[in-house]
Amino acid sequence: MGDHINEFDIPLLRKQTTFVEGCPGCLLEKKKAEAPHIAPVKELCFVALLVLCNVLPIASLFPFIYFMVQDFGIAKVTTQIGTYAGYIGSAIMVGGFITAAPWGWIADKYGRKPVIMSGTASIFVFNTLFGFSTNFWMALVTRFLIGFFNGMLGPIRAYASEICSEEHQALGLSMIGTMWGVGLIIGPAIGGYLAQPVDKYPSLFKTGSLFDKFPYALPCVCISLIAVVGFISCFFLPESLHNHPTGNPTDKLEKDVEGNTDGSASDPKTETKTTESKKEKSLWKNWGMIAAVIAYCFWGLHDMAYSEIFSLWAVSPPSLGGLGFTTSDVANVLAVAGLCLLLFQLFVFPRLAKLFRPVIITRSTTFLTIPLLMIYPLIALLSGVWLWVVLILAAIVKNLLSVCIVTGTFFLINNSVPLSQRGVANGISMSGMSLFRAIGPATAGAMFSWAQARESSFLPGMWMVFFILSMICFAAFLETFPPILPKRLNEPHPEGEDDDLKIKRALSFTF
Repeated sequence: MGDHINEFDIPLLRKQTTFVEGCPGCLLEKKKAEAPHIAPVKELCFVALLVLCNVLPIASLFPFIYFMVQDFGIAKVTTQIGTYAGYIGSAIMVGGFITAAPWGWIADKYGRKPVIMSGTASIFVFNTLFGFSTNFWMALVTRFLIGFFNGMLGPIRAYASEICSEEHQALGLSMIGTMWGVGLIIGPAIGGYLAQPVDKYPSLFKTGSLFDKFPYALPCVCISLIAVVGFISCFFLPESLHNHPTGNPTDKLEKDVEGNTDGSASDPKTETKTTESKKEKSLWKNWGMIAAVIAYCFWGLHDMAYSEIFSLWAVSPPSLGGLGFTTSDVANVLAVAGLCLLLFQLFVFPRLAKLFRPVIITRSTTFLTIPLLMIYPLIALLSGVWLWVVLILAAIVKNLLSVCIVTGTFFLINNSVPLSQRGVANGISMSGMSLFRAIGPATAGAMFSWAQARESSFLPGMWMVFFILSMICFAAFLETFPPILPKRLNEPHPEGEDDDLKIKRALSFTF
């Protein structure tokens, strides 16, 4: 029988009644048992801050990365800037992919707090160094080290669930997705408005000052200061890991559940049924789960590639098919789109998910994304107010469609496996997502540079870039039909969970 409790299974077990003196995990469980109806507001506020610390280094980069690479002088021609920008954008994801599993093991072995504190400290140190980078290689290495030493997002997701009683689990899970959405608003604003401060705010930042020599340091320093506050908040967080030698008291409960909950000998017939059931649940033989995970990862790559290309396209000179925007202009567009995404995620998508089945949501929004992407090169032909109106509307609609697609594929993953395997399936999907998100910016940057340098009468310049993105969408659209995606994924698994909790959980994993 199993010797480990999956985090998604715990609500199905009896409440823990045995507490070991001196164990921080037991102390937390006891506190929850004594006040199950009181939400851990203080702890959730700290969790929200820590999630924000994670997203800001990623979201703040896009408005100014083009100009940063341009200032480094590593690109021999203007059309090569996108390639090098893509490498820097991917570095943090590559570092995170390499160490995500080891950091998760450390969190399970030594506690959540050490990993969370290490992650916030790495953001402070390496994000600050990134802002003061003097060349491309220093920027690349420091971004890689941010991801390499920051493995706290996975433990934070577990921790948000562990500090909440069963009644408030949905609140803890939804906090993750909500704060990530907030970061998508604040991050571009910090990067766009604070980069190159001497040019934008000459009365505050003088020529020859520190931020004149390092024009991209100010947004990084601001984010690092937020990470310092996050690091300090860790001292006020209770540890949730059990550290007594006999293991988690819920281990006994799991054995009881697998047998009889009264602790009596298990029925051989029941045991045989359980064994047969487990044999039927091999994840790697579950094509539905594999297909859903591929779709989930595929859209992770698409979203990162689109984010990279959109910012590069917006700041590129009009002679190369771009919009000629400043960092502040890009920040304005991304912040407005991020705000609309957050509101949609909080108030609209939960209702949408109850009205339509996941395959319908994923398929229809994927199809609508195709023509939307193809109008982007036409936007560059506009000017003045119409340029801003159409561009912001397009960015908003693209974000809303993306969140529907990614969250829809997450539902498909959940529907492909029973509740007892959901934790493992989600772990696989998150590892795959990290890898694909690492590939996205580098691939997009190289494609962007190639398209700008390409001289052809057939789909010249940006037309080719957005055409390729549209074809990726078309391939994803075809993937939503049988036999690639089984029809059974359109229905919740018989061992499913409450609809509201399922939606909250899905939104917490969207990004």
